Amino acid sequence: MHIILGGTGHVGSAAAKTLLARGEPVMIVARNADKAEGLRAQGAEIAVADIRDTEALRAILRKGRRLYALNPPASPDGDTDAREKETIASILAAIEGSSLEKIVGHSTYGVRKGERIGDLGTLYELEEGLKRQPIPTSILRAAYYMTNWDMNLEAAKNDGVLMTFFPAEFRIAMVAPQDLGEAAADLMMEPPESQRLVYAEGPERYSPADVAAVLSERFGRPVEVRSVPRADWEKTYRSFGFSDAAAKSYAGMTALALESPMPPESETRQGSVTLRDYWGG
Repeated sequence: MHIILGGTGHVGSAAAKTLLARGEPVMIVARNADKAEGLRAQGAEIAVADIRDTEALRAILRKGRRLYALNPPASPDGDTDAREKETIASILAAIEGSSLEKIVGHSTYGVRKGERIGDLGTLYELEEGLKRQPIPTSILRAAYYMTNWDMNLEAAKNDGVLMTFFPAEFRIAMVAPQDLGEAAADLMMEPPESQRLVYAEGPERYSPADVAAVLSERFGRPVEVRSVPRADWEKTYRSFGFSDAAAKSYAGMTALALESPMPPESETRQGSVTLRDYWGG
């Protein structure tokens, strides 16, 4: 049995669908069973639990042999770093005493030790914690999610504006959920003793200007890139409803992406889904 944490999100559900299509048994761990009904209809088992409930999570992990460990993103209205570290600690504790034979940990490009740098720091703690486990573990580091641009669709369609924290011509590796799901499923199905560090990105790298061009084609109108000045990053995040702590962490993560983009130093897997493919065009 393959167990997927965060299985109702973009990446987790893509991995679940890929494994189910291959005839593999899958169990989704979800806090809300209603969000998993589509996957249940496709053959997945659903286990309802709060990931912070370590004992409940450990009982679920004992029902499977392989785990895709995605740490669910915390709501930005609170301290995202603190909340995500809490769930990471619970996941790591729940793994102890389980009967798992293999783990795939979900991480990100640019992961490193540090404070107030968002996922770059919290997922570093997940990676390091998994390394200390006696269970064979592979790590899947994901490029910038194409899904991150979805929040801009309404403004692009209605106002012809694409707001970004990146310069218009700054090119960055991006990846679609479908490609991450395929990569995760492949790692989950490898022999238990196989341990790899894999970077996953799309078939090419894109800039905000490229994103705007694709959206312009989609909506049949010009779309202009508007880059938020660095001095306004935290204020802008707060205007989206982020707490002060979350705004600081996301601004720190953005700064590192711009100042020291991390080129993959290991195996890189290029998927096939382009930005046009992702948005159905």
